[in-house]
Amino acid sequence: MAEHHSGPVETGAPMDYSEHEKTYDFFIGATKYGTMFCVTLLIAMAAGFFTGAGFFSALILLIVLNVLGFVLLR
Repeated sequence: MAEHHSGPVETGAPMDYSEHEKTYDFFIGATKYGTMFCVTLLIAMAAGFFTGAGFFSALILLIVLNVLGFVLLR
């Protein structure tokens, strides 16, 4: 059966909310830029494999799209 306590429910170390917010902001940023990198990599691979662009043109396209994405997502 459930026990009835008259004290506080939270029994542990106090939460460090500023650290939680920093971790959450890092996670959101890593997800955003990681997704952007995967999408630009797929676009560059498609340009390199399915067109006559070749490896170095696809590499340049990857770099340009990543820089453009970084500037737009800031």
